[in-house]
Amino acid sequence: MYTSIVELTDAATSRSLTIGAAVREQEALDSGESQDALNRKMQERLAVMRDAVGRGLAGVRSRSGLTGGDARRMAEARRTAGAPMLIGGEPLGSAIAYALAVAEVNAGMGRIVAAPTAGSCGILPGVLLSVGEIRGIGDSELVDALFAAGGVGAVIARSSTLAGAAGGCQAECGAAAAMAAAAAVQIAGGTPEQCTNAVALAFKGLLGLVCDPVAGLVEVPCIKRNATSVAVALAAADMALAGIRSVIPADEVIQAMGAIGRELPVSLRETAIGGLAATPTGKRIATEINACDDQAECHAQKG
Repeated sequence: MYTSIVELTDAATSRSLTIGAAVREQEALDSGESQDALNRKMQERLAVMRDAVGRGLAGVRSRSGLTGGDARRMAEARRTAGAPMLIGGEPLGSAIAYALAVAEVNAGMGRIVAAPTAGSCGILPGVLLSVGEIRGIGDSELVDALFAAGGVGAVIARSSTLAGAAGGCQAECGAAAAMAAAAAVQIAGGTPEQCTNAVALAFKGLLGLVCDPVAGLVEVPCIKRNATSVAVALAAADMALAGIRSVIPADEVIQAMGAIGRELPVSLRETAIGGLAATPTGKRIATEINACDDQAECHAQKG
């Protein structure tokens, strides 16, 4: 598999391929599987993403009782006449709803695709499916875009990290936003070079993001960060499609992310002892949850 974004981009450009097609072709060589077999596997991942969106929009609740139902609220606000005016428009509104939906399914112990992690699982499907819908894109193009996202994620994993425990939430939501931005640009017909710039622009927007889960659960603030990260991904995609370039190349941005992660204190790397987890409300929630043998029952009793 490719070891850098520039290597991946050059391979696609030199052969007039999309980023996704170049990734799929290389994966077939590395794995010994046919491209058709790989397409079928990726189609299965796409189906899981769609199912998670559907389940989340229908309304789910986490066992802790901390989260759930926000995806449904967002979806209802988008389609209900007389609802408070939403200012973001489309595809941002649907991307936010879908990202919340998938992340809530994850918090409810449902089936998701870690893209690239469970904590950031809503960002890629949120962007991919919302942009695909508004553009009228079929599944074959969406699958190709997922290969593009996967290739970007693989480079990040090799060059830096995808783990919040190692690099903070910039490694999870940042990587997911970069992957989603590349996928969105490809769906919109952008060039491999524009995909590369989208990766850099999205990642730069989330550098330094800490990982501070309240009570150690992948719920607060993780789920809402999935929603805000889709906005970063879509902004990066639009900038790249407009011809805006990142001054710092994508590979250097990825390396900088790793360096920043190593400099973050341990309290801000998924340990739940700093940041929002250390606020008075965060501490109170942790105490209440830890005092419950049956978290769902305890939450219900407390109203």
